[in-house]
This record gives sequence, C-alpha cells and structure tokens, in this order.
Amino acid sequence: MRATLVEVAPRDGFQPIAPFIPTEEKVAFIEAAHAAGLRRIEIGSFVNPKAVPQLRDTAEVLHRTAHLPGLDAQVLVPNARGVALALEAGARHLAYVVSASEAHNRSNVRRDVASSIRDYGEIVASLPAGVKVRLNLATAFDCPFDGRMEEKLVLSRLDALLAQREEVEVGLCDTTGRADPEHVFSLVSACLARFGGRTRWAFHGHDTYGLGLANVAAAWRAGIAVFDAAFGGLGGCPFAPGATGNVATEDVAWMFSRMGVETGVALDALVAVANRAAALPGASPGGRVRAAMTASCTTA
Repeated sequence: MRATLVEVAPRDGFQPIAPFIPTEEKVAFIEAAHAAGLRRIEIGSFVNPKAVPQLRDTAEVLHRTAHLPGLDAQVLVPNARGVALALEAGARHLAYVVSASEAHNRSNVRRDVASSIRDYGEIVASLPAGVKVRLNLATAFDCPFDGRMEEKLVLSRLDALLAQREEVEVGLCDTTGRADPEHVFSLVSACLARFGGRTRWAFHGHDTYGLGLANVAAAWRAGIAVFDAAFGGLGGCPFAPGATGNVATEDVAWMFSRMGVETGVALDALVAVANRAAALPGASPGGRVRAAMTASCTTA
C-alpha cells in the first residue's frame, strides 16, 4: 500500500505569514522537503500580489527549483490571468480552485461559482498538451459563511466541473477544518461511486478543531490515496475566517508509517524541516509529531 503526500507548505503554509520570506529561503525549504523524499510540492501561486504578497516571487521560486530531480512542482491559479502567468513561467502542473460555497467563492476569487466553472472549462480546453490539472473544490465540507455543505450541492458542483474535463485530479478541501471523519468518509465514498473513469481524487484537510489526521484516515479508508499536508502544520486560508493550519505532513507520514503504508518520506529529515518552518517569524505552527519526536531526541 502506498499514499502520495503533496507538500503544500510553500504555498498554503507560507501565504498567511506577513513578514516576507526571502526567495532563497523558500527555495531552501523546497530543497529540504525534496531531500526528505517529497516529490509533489505546491511551490506557490500566481495570484494578485496585492492579495497575497508573500507569494509574489513564485515565478522565481519555480525557476530556481527546476533542477530538483523528479520534482512535480504544482502552482495554484485562481483565474485565466493566473494560468497565463504560470504557463509563461514554465509551470506544468496547475491547481485551479473553485468553491462549492457561493459565499466563499466570492470572498476567495471575487466571482460567483457559475463564472468560475465557466472560466475553468475555457481554461482546460485551451491548455497545452502535457500540462497536468488539479481541481481543488474548496469548502467541499464546510464554509465559514454558509456552514456545513450539503452533499447534494457538492456533487452537483462536481457534475458541472467534471463535465468540462474528466481526466483531472480533484482535491476535496476541508477549508475550515470543521469536517469530521464520518462526513469525510461519506462524501469521498459518494464521489468515488458517482465519478468513476479517469478522475483521480485527493484530500486537503486543515486541523482547526484537531480532526485533521482523523479526517485523513477516513479519506484513506474511503479510497483516497493522495493527501495535501504542510510541514510544521503551517497554513490557513486568509479568505476563510478562523481556519488554522493544514494537517502537518510529519503527522500524516508518521500515521501512515504506523499503518504500514508507504509514503517515501524520511521522517527524521522531514521533522527537521518542520522545526525550521515552525520558527519562521509570523508562523503559526501545528501538529504533534514534530514536538513528540524532538522531545524524544532530547531526552534519549
């Protein structure tokens, strides 16, 4: 058994940090994560730098990490302008985001859901050959404005989105961290049953209420094998009030190791990266394995 971990700290983890992280430091974090065995890394986003100033150097980060062997550098794009900038910079793996919730989509990308779906269809139809697509469905479980999302609504959003292009990877995102394992298992099971064929699935969880790891386990049992996570438990959506960090990559790697599931991650090396990230000025770290393993090394 094998699970794929997608390291999202360089994008989702760094974006809420106010003090600018120098480009060379971002590159060093990505190099260290790669050395720890992570191969899919979301290195930044092509968004309006006024909205997310921390990620204004994504094109440079992409260029300076291109030498890493086997690196699958993913970038988030919210609209056609972001796609154009990403392709111009040489990106070959795009993560496009649409919210299931109308209110969150307007807050996050300043458009109604129908417009985002229409734009997405036009974008994927015009992409060059060989460009991979991750479709992130934000607020798939809960919205900071609308509350718990009805499963029927989420499935209807996916009906419209997957009609545009079936051969994508869909990330079901617990944007607020208010999902619970039963909800995750139910929605994932419904998606896998309804949308077979060429669609792949991933889970993106936050740990706002301490259920991030339990939700990862529920998604795994329902059939998902790709998981977003952030070293040091960094993160939080600036457009989802109250949402805190992503589930920590080191926590997910440790849990899967105990379960006998391969991830390809060297946990000691990853914990060292997580400790560095937790010490960044302005960071709000989370997770448990980092502290447990560091204390174990200190007292041994």
